[in-house]
Amino acid sequence: MKLQWLAAAAAGTLCVTALAACSSTKSAGSGGAAAPVVGVDYPRSDTDFWNSFIQYTPQFAGKLGLSLKTTNSQNDVAKLAANAQTFMAEGVQGVVMAPQDTAAIAPTLSQLAAKKIPVVSVDTRPDTGEVYMVVRADNRAYGQKACEFLGTKLSGKGAVVMLEGDLASINGRDRTEAFNSCMKQNFPGITVYGEATNWDGATAAQKLQTDLTAHPDVKGVYMESSFALSGTLQLLQQKGLLVAPTDPKHVFVVSNDGIPQELKDIASGKIDATVSQPADLYAEYALYYIKAAIAGKSFKPGPTDHNSTIIQVRAGLLEDQLSAPLVTADGGTYGGIPSLKNTDSSLWGNHLS
Repeated sequence: MKLQWLAAAAAGTLCVTALAACSSTKSAGSGGAAAPVVGVDYPRSDTDFWNSFIQYTPQFAGKLGLSLKTTNSQNDVAKLAANAQTFMAEGVQGVVMAPQDTAAIAPTLSQLAAKKIPVVSVDTRPDTGEVYMVVRADNRAYGQKACEFLGTKLSGKGAVVMLEGDLASINGRDRTEAFNSCMKQNFPGITVYGEATNWDGATAAQKLQTDLTAHPDVKGVYMESSFALSGTLQLLQQKGLLVAPTDPKHVFVVSNDGIPQELKDIASGKIDATVSQPADLYAEYALYYIKAAIAGKSFKPGPTDHNSTIIQVRAGLLEDQLSAPLVTADGGTYGGIPSLKNTDSSLWGNHLS
């Protein structure tokens, strides 16, 4: 994909000019100016999704002519705060982070703002505090898409288990609230058993086991992230429920992320759908916007040239909501929501092993 800067234009729309016109910065060693130095904190490296993001980040940094300093906060906001202090001491010109606790990150954002170091938040949106741009998908749409798929497959009857993410995260809250709201409004005949998991696979498996034992009418599972994939499939297999979608005992499973394993599991009938969270675009546009911030560029709400829309979340806070399609085996439409087939070449998960 050819990157382009989106220059702010009148009436809330964006005009597009060539990337090359926006910065004359060259990568280090090229004979020109030193590459802008950017600190990137990886939130964790224990999931396939985030490992994919980690793989993509240096690739796009190279294309954009950025020099990286990286840390890993391991899903710990205290470590993220310490890593930000390290970045400031090392003189980075911008920071990309994905705070998993979206409330507790506010003091760190204030410290970075005081030093005039711009921040791009990827995947999550801080509850308060200043960031230059949020790069994520519409996480409420994740919950809506999962609800419409499961509600349609279950013909509006029975029960489903929702393996929630961390409700201290805006992502966990958005997905959970949207799924519950959709079920209540569109499929009132379906009972939802919501289980807090803190994005932990072992916790998710333990709670799912309890629900499957206590509620034999459970015919659907919504995993708010692929962190729960392995444990869920192992448990279904142990209970004799990991059967083909045509089998009456089949439990319909919807995940979030779009990792390669999910796409393979859709093909084999082990799970039924996922929402493809764009790990490649998260890396690409997080770096794209931090370079724009360093260069002093500005943006306004409106459509972009990469199939997304910038929205204003609150005063002074913009969010580029990237595309995150529902993915199924048949590429059908569920509750008015179209899906892509799991073999679609546009899915980033089909380009990684």
